[in-house]
Amino acid sequence: MGPGGIEQLSSAGVADTSSRRRVTADTVYLWFSMTKIVTATAVMQLVDRDALNLDDPVERFLPEFPRPRSGWPAVEVRHLLSHSAGVGNPMPVRWVHPAAETGRDPHDFAVELLAKHDRLRFPAGSKAVYSNLGYIALGEVIAAASGQSYEDYVRTRILEPLFMANTGFGYSVASEDDVATGYQRRFHPMTPLFWLLLPKGIMGASEHRFVALNRFLVDGPAYGGLVGSARDAARFMGVHLNGGEFDGVRLLSPKGVEAMQTLQSSGRKLEVGFGWFRRGADRTAGDFWEHLGGGGGFWSVMRIYPARGVGVLSMGNATSYDHDAVADVGRDREASP
Repeated sequence: MGPGGIEQLSSAGVADTSSRRRVTADTVYLWFSMTKIVTATAVMQLVDRDALNLDDPVERFLPEFPRPRSGWPAVEVRHLLSHSAGVGNPMPVRWVHPAAETGRDPHDFAVELLAKHDRLRFPAGSKAVYSNLGYIALGEVIAAASGQSYEDYVRTRILEPLFMANTGFGYSVASEDDVATGYQRRFHPMTPLFWLLLPKGIMGASEHRFVALNRFLVDGPAYGGLVGSARDAARFMGVHLNGGEFDGVRLLSPKGVEAMQTLQSSGRKLEVGFGWFRRGADRTAGDFWEHLGGGGGFWSVMRIYPARGVGVLSMGNATSYDHDAVADVGRDREASP
């Protein structure tokens, strides 16, 4: 993708191995943690509207948030955005439910998790350590500041304005033919753990070298709950390559986009902006930002090269594949005029 729009959408493979349905640009996948870029964008929209400030203490919007130790600074909204709040990161493997069942109430779920993990691990702002729980808390901040539920805010302020018609927080956004089945390799060290830990009804039938996963959704939508297509995700990515605007729709101010793509905190494994990050050896490159979205049955990556005006997106229905080989395409590509 270049700044002028979506240049190329390609697909390969099958959405479901039993029916041999082919994937298309409109096939929908669980976004998992790639949702966090949408959550961060929602926060920055509220900053643009003066509905909240980055320096606001989190407890102003979420009184149940853990208190810092004596002598530690207050945890601010900016710290949640940049994974530098010090909040814990419990394993989220059971934070899912079968799609046919009702999930946990997002507020109750957030409060329950914060009560279980009520001690901050380090002073706010001192380093970056990835935290799903921090973004669950941001969902509650968005709800309190906007007066809407997190899901309704994202739907009305981001998805609908961008005409992301095949993306939402459930499978009703797509036709049956456009839903990808997730797959986990049968003979993988994680597979027995999935059988043990995932809620009953999610692990499905064995199909050749894989186990199919029955449709499920994520509890705690702000950290990983979106379901959607590559075509829609590319439209959203375009906002972050074009100063906050795509296809004539202004979603975010240029100042907000710049803040998200500016280094805000660093840690042993991560360099983090607001939502976007760089990881591992890639931190030294400094010319791109990305966010991954991985979990049982699906893996995605959204990577942008802001100086080149190029973005690369990969979405797939297997727990793991060589996503870096796809994302690295952007390193040697310049944006078209």
